[in-house]
Amino acid sequence: MGFLGVIVAAAAAWLFGAAWYMTLSKPWMAAAGVECDETGKPKGGGSPLPFILSALAMLLVAGMMRHVFGMSNIETAGAGVMSGLGIGLFFISPWIMINNAYPGRPFALTLIDGGYATFGCAIIGLVLTLF
Repeated sequence: MGFLGVIVAAAAAWLFGAAWYMTLSKPWMAAAGVECDETGKPKGGGSPLPFILSALAMLLVAGMMRHVFGMSNIETAGAGVMSGLGIGLFFISPWIMINNAYPGRPFALTLIDGGYATFGCAIIGLVLTLF
């Protein structure tokens, strides 16, 4: 589980996120309250900053998962997937739920974002154990 594995795992999760949010873009924008123009695209969009920050975040998550996996002797693909699912479902998704609950955001937003966190961490776990 070297640094190359961290980079590949982060890239895989980031690409999965691109597919996830492209597929769920309309329900996500509705739940997040994103205003759209007449073409259906977000108003004022176009900044690369969210994409850069999400790539950096994936590197941080993959790096810490690599550390935890190494300390816990998680070495098989099955253990990596299950551990990633656990991290996403039981660590990250509850935090997302808290952040969405206080401002009264729709639960659909938690399901979409929490789903990405859960499956994205599973992908990271899988890739890390393959390297």
